[in-house]
Amino acid sequence: MDLESSLAIAGAGMKVQSSRMRVTAENLANADSTATRPGGEPYRRKTISFGEVYDRAQQQDLVQVRRYGTDPSAFRTEHRPGHPAADADGYVQLPNVQPLVEMMDMREAQRSYEANLNAFEVSKKMLQRTIDLLR
Repeated sequence: MDLESSLAIAGAGMKVQSSRMRVTAENLANADSTATRPGGEPYRRKTISFGEVYDRAQQQDLVQVRRYGTDPSAFRTEHRPGHPAADADGYVQLPNVQPLVEMMDMREAQRSYEANLNAFEVSKKMLQRTIDLLR
């Protein structure tokens, strides 16, 4: 593996982890969002999955976002009789977002991003030293 390849791999890793952090941030921002009318659905947790793609220019496999989706798990319910989205029994559906899970996912994405950034920086320094030696 050459230095350009390591830069491309680290860059692809940073890109997908950045996308993962955006999805997680959106989930956290909507953790308490409810429907605006009775019978309406609240915010549904979004998911992201990765896959590899062959980059012909680099002649190597890189990671990329394969698909964005939604979590099919059930909504939480809470008794709030005066809420505009409450059903006849006074229950409101709440998003299927668990803030603790989202925070852990955000932290994992942040650490993965930092690991890719460190790999990128090391490769960049090695490339710069090689150029300096050739001068």
